[in-house]
Amino acid sequence: LLKLYAREHVILCLIPALFIAGAISVFLSKESVIKYLGSRSSKILAYGVASVSGTILAVCSCTVLPLFAGLYSMGAGIGPAVAFLYSGPAINVLAIVLTARVLGFEIGFARALGAILFGIVIGVLMHIFFRREEAQRQLEFAEMDIPKRERPLWQDIIFLSTLVGVLLSGTWTRAGDGFSLWNAIFMVKWYLASAFGLLLAVLLILWYRVRWQPLALTLLAVAIAELALPHKPEAAYLVAAIGLSLALVKSGGEGEEWFNATWMLGKQILPLLFIGVIVAGFFFGRPGHEAVIPSSWVARLVGENSFLANLVASVVGAFMYFATLTEVPILQGLLGGGMNKGPALALLLAGPALSLPSMLVIGSVLGIRKTLVYIFLVVLMATATG
Repeated sequence: LLKLYAREHVILCLIPALFIAGAISVFLSKESVIKYLGSRSSKILAYGVASVSGTILAVCSCTVLPLFAGLYSMGAGIGPAVAFLYSGPAINVLAIVLTARVLGFEIGFARALGAILFGIVIGVLMHIFFRREEAQRQLEFAEMDIPKRERPLWQDIIFLSTLVGVLLSGTWTRAGDGFSLWNAIFMVKWYLASAFGLLLAVLLILWYRVRWQPLALTLLAVAIAELALPHKPEAAYLVAAIGLSLALVKSGGEGEEWFNATWMLGKQILPLLFIGVIVAGFFFGRPGHEAVIPSSWVARLVGENSFLANLVASVVGAFMYFATLTEVPILQGLLGGGMNKGPALALLLAGPALSLPSMLVIGSVLGIRKTLVYIFLVVLMATATG
């Protein structure tokens, strides 16, 4: 599981997400984050944007963590930040469509509705529970000196959108067989990733004063890696990440600040994630591979739509690691083995948004007390909804 996680999620998902989070903390104005996502911002706007963010970011419970940590450290209120943390992986459009197609419209619709409402309700409750601490924290951000912007905001938005394009194109997944716009994009995903990478290099040279020579060498190395290993796109992504890091680390100014912020987040997050993945794999395995706790045990416990069955499904889902979309085939097998629809929905609402690896990282960002409250709220609401 750790090998699969490193190849398919760390390189293609987490590394781009870490660079995005580092860019948010360096290039995005604290004033903008506090204005639109702080505790004094418009609640409708803040929670509305945070709760539907997953429609844009098709990420798992671990990939969303650097983005969450970046926004929270920039001054986003705990309510909107937690709403984003939950909804980012929970409302993945492709996952919801696949859920409806494979498990039935009833569960698919309930998952979509529940994911949006969960993000808002859990965020609001976290804000209420910790409003005193949050008020003090926001006061500290308000007293900070905010440096003047060197560039117009639209340039930073285009830059961050380009980074998101790299993340999305690399993680785009086929939606069944047959022709559709979604599958048409999947067919050209690596051409899109290359285009976004080239645009990123151009923007770094023109707007962020990064020297062109190391970026040109990086583009050449990426092309060689793709030609040498045509069916291993993660190799090209890894070469791109190393080349970009080397180009930024001695660039001085904002480029070096960006690398340092990304590196700090990586050191904070990745070791905890790897430990969590090893433990989760040991106990729960991965699709098609049993582990210490067989899936048949879980199926026997969740055959009825009782409180205990839904609680077991929620707790198992909260601790188990689900890579993006893998929850659907797992649940298909459990439903075939006698699992009730209620516990299935509970697992869908708790599983993709939480995992043992993500719990460890959230604890390092929010602290143990807030993390335990967040986990409790997810499990409780998933149980009740199921």
